[in-house]
Amino acid sequence: MEFRIEQDTLGEMKVPADKYWGAQTQRSVENFPIGTEKMPIEMIYAFAHLKKAAAVANGELGKLPEDKMNVIIEACDEILTGKWDQQFPLVVWQTGSGTQSNMNVNEVVAKRASELVGKEGFIHPNDDVNMSQSSNDTFPTAMHIAVYDEIEKRLKVALKQFKKTLKKKEKEYMDVIKIGRTHLQDATPLTLGQEISGWRHMIVRSEEMIDQAKEGLLNLAIGGTAVGTGINADPTFGDKTAKQLKKQTGYSFVSSKNKFHALTSHDEIVFVHGALKALAADSMKIANDVRWLSSGPRSGLGELSIPANEPGSSIMPGKVNPTQSEALTMAAVQVFGNDAAVGFAASQGNFELNVFKPVIVYNTLQSIRLLADGIRSFDERCALGIEANLDVIRGLMEQSLMLVTALNPHIGYEKAAKIAKMAHKDGTTLKKAALASGYVNENDYNRWIDPLQMVNLSEKKKKKE
Repeated sequence: MEFRIEQDTLGEMKVPADKYWGAQTQRSVENFPIGTEKMPIEMIYAFAHLKKAAAVANGELGKLPEDKMNVIIEACDEILTGKWDQQFPLVVWQTGSGTQSNMNVNEVVAKRASELVGKEGFIHPNDDVNMSQSSNDTFPTAMHIAVYDEIEKRLKVALKQFKKTLKKKEKEYMDVIKIGRTHLQDATPLTLGQEISGWRHMIVRSEEMIDQAKEGLLNLAIGGTAVGTGINADPTFGDKTAKQLKKQTGYSFVSSKNKFHALTSHDEIVFVHGALKALAADSMKIANDVRWLSSGPRSGLGELSIPANEPGSSIMPGKVNPTQSEALTMAAVQVFGNDAAVGFAASQGNFELNVFKPVIVYNTLQSIRLLADGIRSFDERCALGIEANLDVIRGLMEQSLMLVTALNPHIGYEKAAKIAKMAHKDGTTLKKAALASGYVNENDYNRWIDPLQMVNLSEKKKKKE
């Protein structure tokens, strides 16, 4: 391998000749051989947006010459196309401020920008690309940009499609009456459509909470520089950079009113991740309901059929497993773990700076990706193909003793309980037990035990007729 010599304030470093990064990035590569978790590429793209916006702001302020501003913008635009993804090798487990990743971007932008104009060293990574900035305000700014963008472009797209699927299934099965279950035991009836409507509304509410939480991410640390005072930056630099970021991304970013808070606290991301955890909990519930309702199919509940995507066993021919449910629930478990990591890391804001930033953003972006990918896969490979097994649903409902609940207003709770216990003990139907009890005659039983009334659909039926 061929090398070139790069220099920083600590001295010379050998850097692979085909790489655009410089001495500080190379030091990080060598000093942190920890794990395999790389700084998420979404953070690199957020940094590229930020460095581009900062160059524009510095240009407007007359601090950065136009020729330098333009070539920095061009280099940043190239990064945003994915052309230089391989130039960002650093792991998450580095300095807690993310300084090395900030410098990795500065060095790559400087090297590529200088190359574009054919002048070695024309753009300096610190003096030009990092002008008016510190890692302490750029890294948390990039965190907010990356998380907000991933929610908008990845997670919300998956949720939109999943809600559409659930709405379709809800409408398709709104009149299919089935037995409800509480405590895993038989309860009063509802329709399959009503049950699915609960699933859909979980996603709706979770998305609303995520939308509410993500608004805090629009506040950016940029302009605070080292400790929040804004040293070495024009007082308007943060506002100008945020305004340019809004123009570039379409998101209403602003420079935070209190930079001291923005550097040392990450409560906005904790809030966002709490909403992500709520979505994970709802995803876990929906996936579990689907695998329970499709269990069997002959020895379990078997009320639903799910797509057979792959053989379910290496030894049992013909077995079909709820693998999409299993994948989504495992993703949810990871999100629960990530939430604990994010919360603990966010509590470590010592004095003017939180130095757990890389692990916070890594876990948050992973949670967004896992939820988006997991929900999309579950939707496409499971939910879309769910079918109701009508005979099973009807048979289980007719066997249930909890229809007796409809007798409560007419004969009282205690007499109704005696009927249910009699039917269970004798292994007979609820109707036979009710008639044998003497508390109910056949005409009354047929009027009172009406599943359609019990699921609150009878009035809708009458209106349709």
